[in-house]
Amino acid sequence: MSRCSRCLAALSLLLLITIAASSQTTISGTVRNSTNKEIIPFATVSIKGSNAGTFTNDKGSFKLTTSHALPLTLVVSSVGFASKDVPVSSAGAIDVDLEPGTSLGAEVVVSASRVPERILESPVSIERMNVGAIRASAAPNYYDGIANLKGVDLTTSSLTFRTISTRGFNGSGNLRFNQLVDGMDNQAPGLNFSVGNIVGQTELDVDNVELLQGASSALYGSGGMNGTLLMTSKDPFKYQGLSFQVKQGFMHFNDPAQDNATPYYDWALRYAKKINDKLAFRVSGQFIKAQDWQATDYRNLNRNNVFSELKPGDRTSDPNYDGVNVFGDEASANLASLAQAGIFGPTNTTLPGVATTLAGALGRPPTQQEIVGYYATHPAYSTYYALANGLANGWYNQNVSRSGYNEKDLVDYNAYNVKLSGELRYKFNDNVEAIVAGNWGTGTTVYTGADRYSIKNLKMGQYKLEFKGKNWFVRGYTIQENSGDAYTATTAAVAINRAWKADADWFNQYLATYTTQRFGGATADAAHTKARETAQMGALMPGTPEYQAAFDKAKSMSIKEGGARFMDASDMYHFEGQYNFSDKIKWAEVLVGANYRLYSLNSHGTIFADTAGRINISEVGGYAQVSKWVVDDLLKLTVSGRYDKNENFNGRFTPRATALIKVAKDNSFRLSYQQAYRFPSTQDQWINLRTPASVLIGGLPDFYTFYHFDNSPAYTAESITKYRTTANPNDLVVADFGTLKPEIANSYEIGYRGLITKDLLIDAYGYYSQYKDFLGRQAVGRPQNASTDQTKLLSPFTTDNYSFIYNSKNTVNAIGWGVSVNYNLAKGYQVGVNVSGDQLHNVESGLVTFFNTPKVRYNVSFGNEKVNNSNWGFNILYRWQDEMLWEGTFGTGQVASFSSLDGQVNYRLPKIKSMIKLGATNLLNKYYTTAFGNPSVGGLYYVSFGYNVF
Repeated sequence: MSRCSRCLAALSLLLLITIAASSQTTISGTVRNSTNKEIIPFATVSIKGSNAGTFTNDKGSFKLTTSHALPLTLVVSSVGFASKDVPVSSAGAIDVDLEPGTSLGAEVVVSASRVPERILESPVSIERMNVGAIRASAAPNYYDGIANLKGVDLTTSSLTFRTISTRGFNGSGNLRFNQLVDGMDNQAPGLNFSVGNIVGQTELDVDNVELLQGASSALYGSGGMNGTLLMTSKDPFKYQGLSFQVKQGFMHFNDPAQDNATPYYDWALRYAKKINDKLAFRVSGQFIKAQDWQATDYRNLNRNNVFSELKPGDRTSDPNYDGVNVFGDEASANLASLAQAGIFGPTNTTLPGVATTLAGALGRPPTQQEIVGYYATHPAYSTYYALANGLANGWYNQNVSRSGYNEKDLVDYNAYNVKLSGELRYKFNDNVEAIVAGNWGTGTTVYTGADRYSIKNLKMGQYKLEFKGKNWFVRGYTIQENSGDAYTATTAAVAINRAWKADADWFNQYLATYTTQRFGGATADAAHTKARETAQMGALMPGTPEYQAAFDKAKSMSIKEGGARFMDASDMYHFEGQYNFSDKIKWAEVLVGANYRLYSLNSHGTIFADTAGRINISEVGGYAQVSKWVVDDLLKLTVSGRYDKNENFNGRFTPRATALIKVAKDNSFRLSYQQAYRFPSTQDQWINLRTPASVLIGGLPDFYTFYHFDNSPAYTAESITKYRTTANPNDLVVADFGTLKPEIANSYEIGYRGLITKDLLIDAYGYYSQYKDFLGRQAVGRPQNASTDQTKLLSPFTTDNYSFIYNSKNTVNAIGWGVSVNYNLAKGYQVGVNVSGDQLHNVESGLVTFFNTPKVRYNVSFGNEKVNNSNWGFNILYRWQDEMLWEGTFGTGQVASFSSLDGQVNYRLPKIKSMIKLGATNLLNKYYTTAFGNPSVGGLYYVSFGYNVF
């Protein structure tokens, strides 16, 4: 190359550098409150029409370097202030004053359509809590505060295991409700539902919460039948510095189940740092510790091996007492069956000779009374005579249960929760960003399912890698679960009882004592009392070394070996991507996405049929959405469709269609049709769990052949009960296992959301949903050891009980409604009221729906963030819900209506951006339960100090 050429190249390079440098524009400035000129930290400053932007720091200052050509327009916004467009024609420093204004209807939501839109223009029902609402909440934490939103139910299984639900079918774990944290499904892979908020965001990390009420499967897949909750963390580019919160309090005040009040601890820490304009990170942690709420429902249950209902009586008056929160008393036997087995059962070799002798003398088979008479005249058969005489006189028409142990002697109430979270963000340019994030949690809690499960030292981790641009994202994440030292209360109690005395020995001793007492002239009640005293003599008592040794052995031994421990180390892997064609397709907004998910089940044979190794279940899905303003600023139509395929089931197509009709500025009606579905859960498919009452098995065809039901059929529980009364084999009904398939719901909704004035926001909805192919359990039994000898069904000790998943053939309809009114009064006072209700219709007699929802619930709030423009603030909330019938595999019964008053008073320290808060939930300390068999929840009183929280 000649010297001239080299010079030309150097000049060209210098020119390019000069042009590049000159094309970079730096804009800086300060954002303030227009009223009092206070700085506004964490305000958003973005370039209109692009992804480029920044945030003000803790001094209200910002600096933005961009390659966008001038002039341009900055959009400056902050919670509690009116958004402002600021034209910029030259580089330099500017000051921006924002006017304090109502935030009613001004928020932007993403979850409703998977694209940003004003909440006033959302085509479906949606609720949102921003960081300001979370900070001002009267609830002890943001997760509990979600219960105050319209149409929400919160089920409390324990202090740290709370389940959020909308539009019915509530449970301690909700399979019809999605919960996402920064785009990651928050479910435990082995359960298919969220374990409350044990793993996920810490209190200081939450930026906002969006709640989609109702069907959302078309965009969020299986599980979104009744709702989807999305929680978003604070961006470390925006929220920087060190923050911490120390919350101390007490609970169990005047608790009938506990002698003294106990402390409550909740400590949280967060640190975030923007290294430069491209790189930022955050780390956070939270620690919660308390003595958990106790479940003390000692009402009496009439239980079969799946469902149950309440009945009169207690341990003193009912020999077959089965307390709701008493365990070990599920082991039950019928005295008549025991007596019949003793006289006429397969172990009795004397009966054929006696029957043959009498038949020869009589010329026909003998009656029971004639056999009794024969025994009475032959002393060698005195034992059989006593039993036969008792049968003839109707002494044994009674079921008897073993004595059990209260839940407090079996469940670990030492609740704690440790959460750790971290995130690293790198911006390649204004449009492309990489995110590496992880959430990890551990804790001890209690969960109510078919049993009360003591989830001890549970560990879960979520780990994500994501790339996102202006119109797209791709992410992959995994959830790793470890159940720790978890065990079930019932199997632990049964194991303790059996370690001391086998069931057969206990019941036979009871039968013999009862029979002797009756022959001695005792009444039935007196005979039962003496029989229990005799059978229980020497029983292991809580607090003794012998009891503790048996308890420890039960907790350390797996369920499949006769203990109480279950081991779940299941994992989930998820990959998804989405692209918005807005920049390429101008006539409409077109959105497409796809995902792949893999469940990897690993319970070592304690929960699933995975003794041979991990069980993998794969799902694949894709969706598309087209949205268009058909008439500008008047009518917007959106059509969505999703297809999903689980490897064990046929594929599902799920449609959604919505219409938004603007009748005036900031006033809109919305119409929608949405179909939703859920695939049978991992447990519905592959559970193989042995409990004291029965073996819970999955609904896949593999179980039918594995248990040889084709050669040794199972019979319905109802028909076995009748057979034990009549001894007529014609009364037995073979169970129909059917073919397992997904549940389906079709939902139609109309709603209205609008600003009547700038200070009055009204939101209302009404919906109609049709549910079919309910997934439930059916109780069955068959002769022990897969025998075909039907006479074995006469005795519970020679009957094997099972329950399997099946689809109900019944269809039910749900109708619901909700109305909320928010009003900004003078001088910063705010009042809010919301009322909602849900009901089922056309429910056939005998159908168990698990709807578990109050007909009516309401919340009333009143507060002010700055009373008389001072640093004092407060918030009060009153909530009430109607009574309801709770149906569950743990038990079925009425849950009483209840009310609760929450409140907080706070004082701000603006110079250090801190807040002192004195608060209480259930201030009046009226103990209540949210679900059948769950604990009684009392008042929680606390004081907190938060540094750098606003």
